[in-house]
Amino acid sequence: MSTPSPIDWTTWSGEMHATLMFIVRDGQILLIEKKRGLGAGKINGPGGKIDPGETPLQAVIRETQEELVITPHEPRKIGELRFVMSMCPDILCHVYRADDFTGTPTETDEATPVWTPLDEIPYQRMWEDDRHWLPLLIEEKTFIGNFIFEGEEMRWKEMITGVEW
Repeated sequence: MSTPSPIDWTTWSGEMHATLMFIVRDGQILLIEKKRGLGAGKINGPGGKIDPGETPLQAVIRETQEELVITPHEPRKIGELRFVMSMCPDILCHVYRADDFTGTPTETDEATPVWTPLDEIPYQRMWEDDRHWLPLLIEEKTFIGNFIFEGEEMRWKEMITGVEW
């Protein structure tokens, strides 16, 4: 994957804008098993599409409330993921981290909460790109990840770290 990108990422904007939230607390990370939609059956963080008029921060809080019935405390943006995918519109995803929340993580029709020790993250059940950026989120290192997928297979990647928001 060391070949140059076929995409000009400087002008790319993504057709769909979305969010992901990861809560890291007491040596664990709160993940979900996604029940429906893109990535159903995979392990991920809560999140979803940004609604018209919503900011990414508002969207990530709303999505976390809808999917896990909790409200993250002081979410901060850690990264952006840019996906060109053969099976859906291009996605720009804003990735957030929080260290605490209000409520009790609760299973919904969209997701099952999965508390996972930081040294036992089930990458084999996650999207292929996650192993490249989730460790950065855990270490609180900002990043941009550019990815090209064909189906569920990653064909190209680029990671940029030390980004300022």
